[in-house]
Amino acid sequence: MRNYWNETSEEVLKGLGVIGYGLSEAEVKERRERHGINALDEEEKDGLLKVFFSQFKDLLVVILMLSAALSAAFGKGESAVVIVMVLLLNAVLGTMQHVKAERSMEGLRKLSAPSVKAIRDGMMKVLPSREVVPGDILLLEAGDMVSADGRLIESIGLIVMESSLTGEAEGVLKSTEAIDEVEVPIGDRVNMVHSGSFVVKGRGTMAVTATGMATELGKIAGLLSGTGDKRTPLQKELDDFSKKFASGIMVLTTLILISDVLRGKPLMEALLFGVSLAVAAIPEALSTIVTVVLSIGTGRMAEEKAVIRDLHSVEVLGGVSVICTDKTGTLTQNKMTVTDALVDGEVLEGRSLDITDELTRDLVAAGLLCSDAVTRGNESFGDPTETALVDLGELYGMDEEMARDNHPRLSELPFDSDRKLMSTLVEYRGKNIMFMKGAPEVVLSRATMIRTSNGTIPFDEASRQSLLEKVESLSIQGKRVLAFTEKAMDKDTLAEGDESDMTFMGLIALMDPPRPEVHEAIMLASDAGIRTVMITGDHKSTAAAIASKLGILRDGDVVIEGRDLDHMTDEGLEYMVERTSVYARVSPEHKIRIVRAWQDKGKVVAMTGDGVNDAPALKSSDIGVVMGITGTEVAKDASSMVLSDDNFGTIVKAVASGRGIYENIRNAIRFLLSGNTSGILAVLMASLAGLPAPFMPVHLLFINLVTDSLPAIAIGMEKPELGLMSKPPRDIDAHILDKSFVRSVAIDGTIMALAVMASYMIGLKTGNSNTAATMAFLTLGLSRLLHGISSRTSGSFLKSAGTRNHVLAGSVIIGFALFYIIFNVQVLRNIFEVASIPSGYSVFAVGMAFVSFLAVQLVRLAADGLSAGKAEAELR
Repeated sequence: MRNYWNETSEEVLKGLGVIGYGLSEAEVKERRERHGINALDEEEKDGLLKVFFSQFKDLLVVILMLSAALSAAFGKGESAVVIVMVLLLNAVLGTMQHVKAERSMEGLRKLSAPSVKAIRDGMMKVLPSREVVPGDILLLEAGDMVSADGRLIESIGLIVMESSLTGEAEGVLKSTEAIDEVEVPIGDRVNMVHSGSFVVKGRGTMAVTATGMATELGKIAGLLSGTGDKRTPLQKELDDFSKKFASGIMVLTTLILISDVLRGKPLMEALLFGVSLAVAAIPEALSTIVTVVLSIGTGRMAEEKAVIRDLHSVEVLGGVSVICTDKTGTLTQNKMTVTDALVDGEVLEGRSLDITDELTRDLVAAGLLCSDAVTRGNESFGDPTETALVDLGELYGMDEEMARDNHPRLSELPFDSDRKLMSTLVEYRGKNIMFMKGAPEVVLSRATMIRTSNGTIPFDEASRQSLLEKVESLSIQGKRVLAFTEKAMDKDTLAEGDESDMTFMGLIALMDPPRPEVHEAIMLASDAGIRTVMITGDHKSTAAAIASKLGILRDGDVVIEGRDLDHMTDEGLEYMVERTSVYARVSPEHKIRIVRAWQDKGKVVAMTGDGVNDAPALKSSDIGVVMGITGTEVAKDASSMVLSDDNFGTIVKAVASGRGIYENIRNAIRFLLSGNTSGILAVLMASLAGLPAPFMPVHLLFINLVTDSLPAIAIGMEKPELGLMSKPPRDIDAHILDKSFVRSVAIDGTIMALAVMASYMIGLKTGNSNTAATMAFLTLGLSRLLHGISSRTSGSFLKSAGTRNHVLAGSVIIGFALFYIIFNVQVLRNIFEVASIPSGYSVFAVGMAFVSFLAVQLVRLAADGLSAGKAEAELR
């Protein structure tokens, strides 16, 4: 391997076969074939066969296999075959769901994958990091993830965090100078950058020297062991429930078996009865329903511009009670335009400037030369504020690229959120001129002179206060104001100590109008019990003006600045946090304090951001939301959700989706458990009455694994019910299997069990226990299919009557069709042990299924009425 750090930039480029304009597409294709894609080798995924056999590891499935063995041992070969066949079918479905979920998650990973800015064929292009090849020229700026190893050929105040490789928490200041030593540790290769690190400050240009597994990160990737797929808290809760439930059923089955034998029942009959109870109790589809519903939900959310980076976030979304949001690009359109300019003490409309005036022309030129944005036709690259400055220049015939060619940049001090300013040293008017732009209060504090039409004069305190008043006036109108200064230099490099004794040039005011849909989204969030808080680096008056227009800042709310937070204790902030709707001029540390103050109040906090300085707060929040368009790769890496449209309204939609998905999971689980409860109760009622088993094991297995699975998945695809966003956020620590849930499962299960037993008792009057069992099978199966319609919502059917779920309707129809086929095809009648039923009796069995559906609806209507009455009483 070559030691690129020993070589000069020119030698590196020559060795890589790169010219200044970057690689051509033909060269890129050839190098990708030679080096492969720029990605680490993924941990080998389980093959289909391994996934298939893993479906049989579940404790509940093992119990069913034992049931099949017992059935075979006691001469019930048909039942044993059907149990095995249905378990095989379940394993196939589970494998298919696993593959579908893998593909879904892979699609989401691609949507949130890092991108890079590369120079190819002389043009800057934004590319997925996977497409980078050795020899590519990449542009780096604050917030970028470094996606490959490379040698720096330009470094301007570039500081890179390399803790992922070196373990050092401090950023490293980079340079382009060659290093003489041959053996140089990674942490000391100051002219190199490595995959997995990220840019903290400054900007630079790198030539890619290694990609994928050839990078330093790739070399140690083999030492890392995969942790496997993480289970979500809900999945863990259900896994724990399933284990306890199965254990309880085994104990109950054993006790009933012993009791039956002691009462003189034949051993074979008692064992088959125990098998029936075990099969009735086990909710076979429970282990997969959560993953299926979550994968369906995340796919829908991605289509709605909210890309979820981990499944746990979907569960947390439903409990969000506070959204801390940035202003620019999230609440506003991120389309900055210059509205006003202050020149020579006079505020002028941006489109009516006198460009022939030297001071005005210099101010517009400073906007071009003290920025990095570039526009080409309808495309723009760079910060929206700088893009607006470029657009202003083009309005008056100044092309930014031509201006920068005519006035070369010699040195610069890049912008960062702590300094709140940027300085560039350029050749201008035959001199080396430093232009500075930034927040007025910061820039004006560094000025000692001011340019006027009467020449350059001292900048006194009265002039400073007068300008700050004009800044305040513009800010109250919701405009962002930048101040510009200049200074002649007698050197060609800059240091931070040079940013003093400046000469004030003028102000430029910009406006980023609110997104039209944001006000409605904020009102919807408010109705849902979600508080929206603006946290921005903008001026206090600008932030307050926008917040008032959008409905964030309400009567009695206060606006706090970062400097106020500096003097506020954590206890003081916790006291103020519920009264404060807007935070202005904040730092990254302030954002973390605000998030934690809300969390200390027991709130679930979603935090939005886009810059590298937002990453700590995004990590600290319960849901980190990053902007997909303007967001830096560092911020994306720290987030839980990526907004591909940078729109606040999408956050509220995502919260609504999170609530809906959680309710769908809850309803699907309620459907499964109430159906199983009905089977358990029917078996227990028969046992206590000393009657034969009301079902054959194959009956229950068919219902549990075939007719139940389709409606359960369909319930998971239900659209959010009306009024879901008019309820307060759920308690994120509350268990899904709470008292109201268990009560609902018990009531619904009991109603269906009574209907089944009524059908069974009528069947026994025929004198044939097989006929009775067949009637019980028919009533239970159809009752549970109809119960899928009831389970669309936790309340009565009327709550969901205004919406349609074609998938659920289809699954119920398919279920009815399967029963019809089983009861009318002789071969299947034999396999599923279905006896002949007199016509009147069959009508009764079907009728009892509909009676159970109506009874469930009547109970829920009564419960809805009681809830409404209680709510009305509380309002009084």
